Amino acid sequence: MNKKCLIYPAILASSVFSCSTVIATELIYEPINPNFGGNPLNGTYLLQNAQSQDDHDDPDKHDSFYEQPSALDRFTDSLETRLLNQLLTDVGDGNSGELITDDFIVQIVDNDGVLTVLITDRNTGDKSEIVVSGLNPTN
Repeated sequence: MNKKCLIYPAILASSVFSCSTVIATELIYEPINPNFGGNPLNGTYLLQNAQSQDDHDDPDKHDSFYEQPSALDRFTDSLETRLLNQLLTDVGDGNSGELITDDFIVQIVDNDGVLTVLITDRNTGDKSEIVVSGLNPTN
């Protein structure tokens, strides 16, 4: 091989490196994650990327669809609401009353303007008492 063929590329390479100026700046770290000082607008993007890569199923997660209550459930709820309203109307007239459902026992007593509502959970036996004073019975 000819030595001239090796010299020319070496001269060309040295001239390129000697003629060019090197410009360098300081490297500055800018975080991406907003939790560590990054731009808050990156949060949604990072969350969407993480969720799209998540292929694990949560064992405690319930089905995300809403089940429409049956006609019987809607009727039962409506009837219980109507009976509670009637019970409160009767108490407003100076009468006491009680309503028993599958889940609760509601007892309402009006003693001279002091309304006492006792609610008993039939499943657990827990009791709640609500006392409202300052009511005047409408006679």
